[in-house]
Amino acid sequence: MVLVLNAHGGRGDSEMRMWMVKPELMCRKHLLGEHVEIHMMVGSLRRGRSIAGHLERGQLEPRAAQVRHHALAVEMQSRGYQHVSPLPGRGRLTTKQQTAKVDAAWSLAELRRRCAECARRNKP
Repeated sequence: MVLVLNAHGGRGDSEMRMWMVKPELMCRKHLLGEHVEIHMMVGSLRRGRSIAGHLERGQLEPRAAQVRHHALAVEMQSRGYQHVSPLPGRGRLTTKQQTAKVDAAWSLAELRRRCAECARRNKP
């Protein structure tokens, strides 16, 4: 299977989120969704668009974008998907962007609550 995902993913910026949980614990939808949302975030940063609201809500960790993208790509490939969208550089980050953190424990609980497949993959 070949996945070609554009930087916009057909969704608005209000959907941008990095879950920051182990990629193998995510269902297909959330794994691929976070992958495309990292591309959206980097695209926004490169165009000088604000991601402040996402940072305030604890939805993004721009500093982790490259490492996280790589981890997601490795998991995608382990599931038989062909990763064909390298992540461009994101440019210089502000102090707020560098220190933003996602609460992975909350994210995991939220994925379990929202998604039966993620819950199945994450039995406590």
